[in-house]
Amino acid sequence: MAQPTNGGTIRDLEAKLWQAADKLRGHLDAAEYKHVVLGLIFLKYISDSFQSLYDKLQADHLADPEDRDEYLAENIFFVLSNGSMSTNTSERRFDYSSSGFDHS
Repeated sequence: MAQPTNGGTIRDLEAKLWQAADKLRGHLDAAEYKHVVLGLIFLKYISDSFQSLYDKLQADHLADPEDRDEYLAENIFFVLSNGSMSTNTSERRFDYSSSGFDHS
């Protein structure tokens, strides 16, 4: 049985999330939409991996967190400062008022 939450069950939340994903997907075919989603998942993975090692290197006084070789040695993608997932989600804003985006 689904656990109750503040406003309903986990199944209710899951249904709402699927509805939102379908609305955001629009007229794009699901077979093509997977390429967008997989790209975002990959970006999130490499961004998190990079950030984890970056934090570890920041704490080490002998390491240089800006040196690409540090990441190559750990087999982790080097992410430019403006290419990380946290930069993309926190600093970039989208003006929904001019996009025709349905806020309902």
